[in-house]
Parts: sequence; C-alpha cells; structure tokens
Amino acid sequence: MLRELSTIKPRRLRADAARNRERVLEAAKIVLGAGGPDASLEAVAREAGVGIGTLYRHFPTREALFEAVYRREVEQLVEFAGQMADNPAPVVALRRWLHASVEFVATKKGMVAALAIVASGSTELAVYSSERLTGAVGGLMNRGIAAGDLRDDVSPGDVLRMLVALCYGSDAPGWQENVLRLLDVFVDGLCRVPGSAAA
Repeated sequence: MLRELSTIKPRRLRADAARNRERVLEAAKIVLGAGGPDASLEAVAREAGVGIGTLYRHFPTREALFEAVYRREVEQLVEFAGQMADNPAPVVALRRWLHASVEFVATKKGMVAALAIVASGSTELAVYSSERLTGAVGGLMNRGIAAGDLRDDVSPGDVLRMLVALCYGSDAPGWQENVLRLLDVFVDGLCRVPGSAAA
C-alpha cells in the first residue's frame, strides 16, 4: 500500500509542476508583451498565481523565461500547422496558418526588446525557430502543390521572409488588418487557379 502511494504522489507533483510552468509562460507572454525586457518577474509570478520561488524553479534566469516563451509560441504555430493539414482545402489551410502567424508576430512585436536579449546571445534559437516554422509552412505548401492548387516555384523560406517583411514593415495603427489584406493578395498570387484562396 505504501509503495502504491509513493508512486502516485510524484505523478501528481509532476502534473502540478507542468501546469504551473504553463501558467508562468502564459503570464509571461502577457506581462513581457506589455513591459518589455524590464518587466518585473514578480509581476509575471503574480499574473500566473504562483510564488516567485516557483517561477525561478522553472526559469532560473530572465533570459531562460524569455526564450521559453518564444519557443512555446513557435511550437503552438507548428501544432496549428498540423491541425490545418486535415483541412481538405490546402490553400485555405495555408492562408489560415499565415493569418495565425500574424497574431504570433503581433505578440513578438510587444516582446521584441525582450527577445533581442536572448537572440543576441543565441544563434541556436534563431536556427530552431527558422527550421520549425519553415517545416510547418513547407508541409502546408507541399499539400497545395501536390493537389495542383499552388505554384511550385516559391519556397517556404520565401513565404516566411515575406511574412516577416510585411509584419515588421509598419507599426502604424491597424497594421494587422493591412498585413492580412496583403497576405491574401500574396496567397492569391501563389494559386494556380485565381480565387482558390477564398475561405
């Protein structure tokens, strides 16, 4: 009986720790987005509803927290690409993923100074991000190419460079709506059949 209890307790703690880590990451996205690299880690802990000691157990440095937030956002985009792979219309799936990426970039723009601290000291993070996102958009594009819906002379890297250029080209009010409109024009240009990018 004691042996059974000893095996249950660690599993519960691991689950609690995983939940706390996710709460810290979600809170950090909000707080860092508003306050940048000078945002208080105590504020992150308060937003997450955990003690500062819990935050430091998961993320011993400010940079470790910034990097974890960024990686989590990238992985969510990769997961969304996997969900979009089930969409029977490959062009619609690609467009929806690109639209979701604009929201990701909007979040990053709020944290750009914080992320710069991490990125300046780690090319590994840039390589990780590029590889994961290129693979995600490449998978969606390959479905469209195989179906005969998309041109095959534009690379996933081209699409990501276009996305970044559009998103970081302006900070004016309403920039997201403008970028989404231009993305639709771009996706129309990728289509072999005009109008097949419609949702």
